Amino acid sequence: MASRGYGQYCGLARALELVGERWALLIIRDLLVGPRRFTDLRKGLPRIPSNVLSDRLKELERDGIVRRRVLPRPASATVYELTEYGLQLEQAVIQLGLWGAQSLGEVRAHEVVTPDSITMALRSTFRPEAARGKHLSFELRMGPEIRLHAQVEDGTIQVSEQHSEKPDLVIDCGPAFKDLLTRELSPEAALQQGIVRLDGDPKLFDSVAQMFYIPGHRETAHV
Repeated sequence: MASRGYGQYCGLARALELVGERWALLIIRDLLVGPRRFTDLRKGLPRIPSNVLSDRLKELERDGIVRRRVLPRPASATVYELTEYGLQLEQAVIQLGLWGAQSLGEVRAHEVVTPDSITMALRSTFRPEAARGKHLSFELRMGPEIRLHAQVEDGTIQVSEQHSEKPDLVIDCGPAFKDLLTRELSPEAALQQGIVRLDGDPKLFDSVAQMFYIPGHRETAHV
């Protein structure tokens, strides 16, 4: 830790020493979704070199943030997961993600969208107060690689890649997802313009859209 220390006796400085290295918070983001094998993490972070991922995981293990666990047979695979200490980062990751989302702009040519990043986006932008008394399931599709199942139960949400039953609504929205969250695009306009395709009741789509929000959206200059 000394080599990356800030020389500050401060909680924020210590936090940066622990998780401020490049890729560390994105690894933690994906592990907040669930335990992951090394290959799963590589797939979810396609631009990270294998040696850098290995180094970050060793550092996070050493600092008590991540641990390894061997799954029981027949899987018998080694997965990485967050410790109780590491799980305490969830709210910090959510709040930092919401802050950064205000400056997202359009998807850049070299950027990818992953199931884990969208899972955390759904969890981060979910508005429990807008889902009180609601009981429904929906599937979110964003291109061929992302199909997420969300279960809403009276102000709570569970998001998974596992599809156990036919959802009440299927939403195929592609990049329009962000514009719906920022309210730059209304559900009605998205349907009228053919940006979003549904399998289910359009009224239900409007209800689902109100459950998620990116607050304080700001425009950014593009050079």
